[in-house]
Amino acid sequence: MRRFSLRLAPSLLFLSAVVVSGHAAAQAPDQPIPQQPMPQQPMPGPPALEQPTPPAATVAPPAQSAIEQVPLAAPQPESIEEMLARLKRERNPDAARVIANAAMTAWSESKSPTVDLLMQWSAKAAAEKRNAAALDFVDQAITLKPDFVGAWNQRATLHFTMGNYKKSVSDIEKVLELEPRHFGAIAGLAGILTERGSKEGALHAWERYLEVYPADHEAQEIVSKLSEELAGQRT
Repeated sequence: MRRFSLRLAPSLLFLSAVVVSGHAAAQAPDQPIPQQPMPQQPMPGPPALEQPTPPAATVAPPAQSAIEQVPLAAPQPESIEEMLARLKRERNPDAARVIANAAMTAWSESKSPTVDLLMQWSAKAAAEKRNAAALDFVDQAITLKPDFVGAWNQRATLHFTMGNYKKSVSDIEKVLELEPRHFGAIAGLAGILTERGSKEGALHAWERYLEVYPADHEAQEIVSKLSEELAGQRT
């Protein structure tokens, strides 16, 4: 409604001016009426305009004294120890998965450009089903850096996909020798034991896994199912 009134305001003012001037013209007589002379009075001058008060002079703030700027140190990347400690405390599955992925990434970094390149070539060859080439590349990585957990774990995975369970278990044991909390290798061992029909061994492996990664609900369900199956076999 307010917009409507503002829009019509100029038209209404124009219409009022036309009506007033037309009404005055209709009342004008045919003969002019003599006008009595009026005494001349001085025209009032324009009203004195109030002089604006000049604004106060802007005073520049005093220069701040130089404060020694202490550079903030860049945040240090979280160590694997800190990641695993948080993973063990975390109970939210989504938050725990983020931590677990970060830990696996850390384990996959060799800090050697040559070894990292060999690992990339191995992964690419494995994806293309060129298993012999994949094994050759990862073998070279292990030779260059024998304490690199990621290389042993990748070779264990490759052997597992090729059905070489015995070799895979051997590599997994090396992984766990270097890093007993490597939950990825523990899960791989549990999977192999399940494939070979060793339910009790698989149960122990999954329980070990949950000690490191307790928020994994899928692993919890597997442990519960294996426990029930083994309990039924003992009765």
